[in-house]
Amino acid sequence: MTKIYEADQTSGVDAVRRFNRFYTRKIGVLDQQLLQSPYSLAEARVLFELARRDEPTAKEIGAELGLDRGYLSRIIQSFMDKGLVTRKPIPEDRRQFRLKLTTKGRLAFGRLNRSSHDDVGAMLQTLPTRSKQDLINAMATIERLLDGEADRSEIVLRPHRPGDMGWVIQQHGLLYVQDYGWDISFEGLVADIAAQFLKNFDPAFECCWIAELDGCRVGSVFLVKESAEVAKLRLLLVDPLGRGRGLGKRLVEECIKFARVRGYRKITLWTQSMLLAARGIYENAGFVRIASEPHHSFGQDLVGETWELSLEEKT
Repeated sequence: MTKIYEADQTSGVDAVRRFNRFYTRKIGVLDQQLLQSPYSLAEARVLFELARRDEPTAKEIGAELGLDRGYLSRIIQSFMDKGLVTRKPIPEDRRQFRLKLTTKGRLAFGRLNRSSHDDVGAMLQTLPTRSKQDLINAMATIERLLDGEADRSEIVLRPHRPGDMGWVIQQHGLLYVQDYGWDISFEGLVADIAAQFLKNFDPAFECCWIAELDGCRVGSVFLVKESAEVAKLRLLLVDPLGRGRGLGKRLVEECIKFARVRGYRKITLWTQSMLLAARGIYENAGFVRIASEPHHSFGQDLVGETWELSLEEKT
């Protein structure tokens, strides 16, 4: 087991190092000067921090960038020698100084910033629209996973828009084969449900919520009209990137609130006995299982369950 773990860890380290080599070469970090400017990568980052902050101290910049104090001090002194930065002591702490870009410094930053913007724009311009979005989403995922502060990001719920149904179908097919071994017929069922929703969509009585985290889709749920008094909850999905945040509960709560406002008297849903996380969410929301029946679907022997939630006020 230890050897397998060490092999997996080594493979992961090699993959990250390979990506680092590729990306630094791609954006020109290996050049002595960044973006054909007079500045190294570290100098450019310091220049950026000086431009975006209101008279920061060297200590604040060092903490943000993780730079060695002596190295940072040499960079700032170089900027001062070139007339890019001025400094003034802080009255309450004479050992600290407030730093500020001069007019010359702001012009230097402006040229560097435009060059960076144009270079990245040119790189993205070579990609098809779908590949461009995939790249942006992948970068957001890397940043979120390595930042260690993922919980600061807020999940946003929004109505569906063009392109969302394709994601819903794809993610259901992908996750259910990975997690439960269901075959492609389940993806076909999801595609039929999504197609019918779009074809018969009644915004006054139906809704689809898409959950986004840092611009990436991480969940979905549908509430559709079964009759004048009954709504049906369908296609609840929480992507692995959105798990552990109470998102499933939040999506179900949105369905319940919507159904109450629209005057439904009951919400019904169909699920499977082995989907324990989803069943727990439904039960905690007040749904009651009213029927169960074995069946063979999606390449598996399953037990289908019908759950209901009464929305009528109890007297």
